[in-house]
Amino acid sequence: MISRFLLSNMDTRGYVFLALVAAIGLLVPLANLLVPAGSPFHVSTATMSLWGKYLCYALLALSLDLVWGYCGILSLGHGAFFALGGYAMGMYLMRQIGSRGVYGNPVLPDFMVFLNWQELPWYWWGFSSFPFAMLMVLAVPGLLAFVFGWFAFRSRVTGVYLSIITQALTYALLLAFFRNDMGFGGNNGLTDFKDILGFSVQAQTTRAALFAMTCTMLAAGFLIARGIVSSKLGKVVIAIRDAESRTRFLGYRVDRFKLFVFTVSACMAGVAGALYVPQVGIINPGEFAPANSIETVIWVAVGGRGTLVGAALGAVVVNWAKTMFTSGFMAPYWLFALGALFVFVTLFMPKGILGTAQGWWEKRRRPESMPAAEPAPAE
Repeated sequence: MISRFLLSNMDTRGYVFLALVAAIGLLVPLANLLVPAGSPFHVSTATMSLWGKYLCYALLALSLDLVWGYCGILSLGHGAFFALGGYAMGMYLMRQIGSRGVYGNPVLPDFMVFLNWQELPWYWWGFSSFPFAMLMVLAVPGLLAFVFGWFAFRSRVTGVYLSIITQALTYALLLAFFRNDMGFGGNNGLTDFKDILGFSVQAQTTRAALFAMTCTMLAAGFLIARGIVSSKLGKVVIAIRDAESRTRFLGYRVDRFKLFVFTVSACMAGVAGALYVPQVGIINPGEFAPANSIETVIWVAVGGRGTLVGAALGAVVVNWAKTMFTSGFMAPYWLFALGALFVFVTLFMPKGILGTAQGWWEKRRRPESMPAAEPAPAE
């Protein structure tokens, strides 16, 4: 039943995407671990970590496309769910440092010792356990999304008002996590990680395993999102996007459908953040910045809203371009390039890269209409 739900109505594009992600998740770690450094087929650890970050962003974009592309909820707060998942992973990694910190305290992280904390806060309890931390990666963003959505959707807050409220929520969390007395490292955040599951975070094999896990979670996130949108529930969600009032008039509890999709999307964003932190090596309040959530919207728009595959593609393409533009003499012009790209896509490619390419391909494959037969001459 689960496989039928995940693979129902899977099109060729979906199978190609899954095959590509599986190939990348297998071949890139092998090219890093087994191919000699002098070979042109070798993938360096730095490159692998960089592309691992791109794939985390792809999972984040996938989660946003689920609510925006299919349910019509333009969330400007998905960066908050991403950051909360990252902080949950960061707290686990900080607890693994133990007495190897600068101050040698076996219980308190270094920033708490520096700020004269006497004991570990209650909300840090349990994060020495990996299963508990992974539960929090899902539970914290999911619970926040559930509570927020419960009030917002029952109050029928929609459109730009909902977008503004989600952005305000993100900004409030940004200000809260900047405070030193919150117990999350303040402005510096959480860093200097040592181990994950007993393996060194900096080890080449650990980096390869994290990359492979990122690909696995990206594929799993795609299957879950695809299973939702292609099911009967997904048809209702799309109807809500296209005609919410009419769907409500037909007797559907619109707020419950929105709440379910929004919560699932937040959990996916939290997983993306949890995979992001050990590969980047730091998590700080800057991840809550509203600009990050807005940039995620641009990824989805560039790739193709309402396509899932396009959202992931847009995240990878835009972040690769960002890496190119922010190095060297082009660094001051990245924001201009990003704005120009968004304007160009909005005006000339409203369906995004994938949607435009799909429309062009279908037009090429469509057989030309047969010429009408000339009437026979009268005898």
